Amino acid sequence: MPPPLDPATTATLLNFTAADRHVLDVVRTGSAALSLGGSAFIVLCYLLFKELHKFSFKLVFFLALSDMLCSFFSIVGDPSNGFFCYAHDYSAQFFCVASFLWTTTIAFTLHRTVVKHKTDVEEFGSIFHLYVWGTSLAMSILRTIGSDYGRPGIGCWIQPASTGKVAHLITFYGPLWSAILYNAFTYYQVNRMLNNATRMAVVLGDRSNQLDMRADRKAVNRWGYYPLILIGSWAFATINRIYGFLYPGHKIFWLSFLDVGFAGLMGLFNSIAYGLNSSVRRAIAERIELWIPERVRKALPTFSRLRDIQPENELVSLIVEGQK
Repeated sequence: MPPPLDPATTATLLNFTAADRHVLDVVRTGSAALSLGGSAFIVLCYLLFKELHKFSFKLVFFLALSDMLCSFFSIVGDPSNGFFCYAHDYSAQFFCVASFLWTTTIAFTLHRTVVKHKTDVEEFGSIFHLYVWGTSLAMSILRTIGSDYGRPGIGCWIQPASTGKVAHLITFYGPLWSAILYNAFTYYQVNRMLNNATRMAVVLGDRSNQLDMRADRKAVNRWGYYPLILIGSWAFATINRIYGFLYPGHKIFWLSFLDVGFAGLMGLFNSIAYGLNSSVRRAIAERIELWIPERVRKALPTFSRLRDIQPENELVSLIVEGQK
C-alpha cells in the first residue's frame, strides 16, 4: 500500500515510469518506517522511565510523538478511499509541521535559560502547546486552498492548481524554514554568550567556572547540530518543490529520490539527536542490569560505564536544573 503523496510529489510521479515510482514508494516507506521506530523508542522511554519526566525531556517527548505520528501517516494510505485520503493527509501535514515547531520550543527554552538566565520556562508549557498545535491546525486548514483533497489517483493527492502549490509552499515549507532560521539564530546567541562567559572566567582565573563553561559548551556544541537535522532532512524536498513549481512537467528522478529518502528520516535523526542523551542511556543501562547476573555485568564493563555516566548539560534539562 503506497504512502500518501503531497501535490508536488504526485505531479512528479506522473512523469516517471512504473519502476521509478516503485523505487520511490519503497524508499519513502522504508525511511518513514525507520523514523517511526526511532521516535516510538523515545516515546516508550519517556513513558517507562519516571526519571525522564522533566520539563525539558517532556518537550523531547512531544517532538518524538509528533515525529512518530508524522511517520505513521506517511506510511499508511488507501487511494481507493477518498475520505480516508482526506483525513489521512490532514494528519500527516498536521504532525509534520508540529515536529518543526516543537524544535523551536526547545530552542526557546535553551535560549531563555542560558542567555536570559530565567528559570521560569515551565510556565510556558501551556503556551507551547497552544502555539504548536494551534499553528499546525491553522497550516493544515490553509493548505486546502486550491487543492483537491481526497481524490483517488497514484496516491492521496492529485495535481493542484497554482494557488494550491503556493499554499503548500507557504503552509508547509514556511513553518519549516522559519524553524530552521529561528533555531540557528538562537544557537548563535547561546554560543556567543558562552564564549564571552568562558573568556571572562579565564581572565578572572576562576578554574571551577571554566570547567562548568566547558561542560555547557560541550552540550551547546552538540545542540548546534540540531538545526542541520531539519536542513539535511528537507533541503532536497525544498529544492524539488521549487523546481517543480518553476518547471512543471520537468522532473528529476535522483532529486525526487533524495527528497523522499531524507525527508522520511527526519524522525530518526531527531530521536537520535534529541532523545538518546546520557540520561536515557543511563536509564536503559540500569534497567538492563536488573536482568543480568552480577558475574555477567562484571564481564561487560560497558554497562558499568553507562550506569556511572553523570547526566550532562544536554539541551536544557541539566542546564535548567543546575541553575535552580
